Amino acid sequence: MPFFTAQVTQGKEPYYILSAVLGLVIGSFLFGTLNSWLSADIHIAKSVVGALVGAIIAIEIYKRFSFIQQSTGALYVLGLSLSIALGRLGCFFAGLDDFTYGIQSNVVFAVDFGDGVNRHPVQLYESFSLLVFSMFFMILLKVKKPFVLSYGFYLFCLFYGAQRFGWEFLKPYHLIIGSFNVFHFLTLFLMLYAVIMIVNQRLRNVHE
Repeated sequence: MPFFTAQVTQGKEPYYILSAVLGLVIGSFLFGTLNSWLSADIHIAKSVVGALVGAIIAIEIYKRFSFIQQSTGALYVLGLSLSIALGRLGCFFAGLDDFTYGIQSNVVFAVDFGDGVNRHPVQLYESFSLLVFSMFFMILLKVKKPFVLSYGFYLFCLFYGAQRFGWEFLKPYHLIIGSFNVFHFLTLFLMLYAVIMIVNQRLRNVHE
């Protein structure tokens, strides 16, 4: 119990929250704007995956200097998942102005956002994926709470990175290398981060 209490406490420290917010804001605007400019849509933009990557980097730096080794992000997984799922619904209803729509498509559920072009509703794809993950996470939290506290945030990063990596192939963003845009590389970072942290956490649990 003290181990789990420490995780909850460390995840609510003021400087922890400040680090997360700072990283979130910087990552969101930095990568969102970068993608927009590369895609010839010159304006200040925000990015969910950019915000997540920025927050993770900031928190891991904070944890390193605070000598915190265990995972502290499980507290926020359900809120993150549901917030992104609901946010993507907002992106969908914002239409073309939001610049989160998909490429042209002839699938039966393609959507015309008002310009006469049927497109993949990738916002709905992501929203549905995260709603499914949220249900799975709630079940897992009920039956395996210690496991979720140790690995829950990393499982979220792995899942979010994987599903978002796939949806990026259906978006009309500027390609940097081959078929990959900015967000492909950010999602690859998320997945690699998750795998490394899961392995490290398992090794740490074995030696404790």
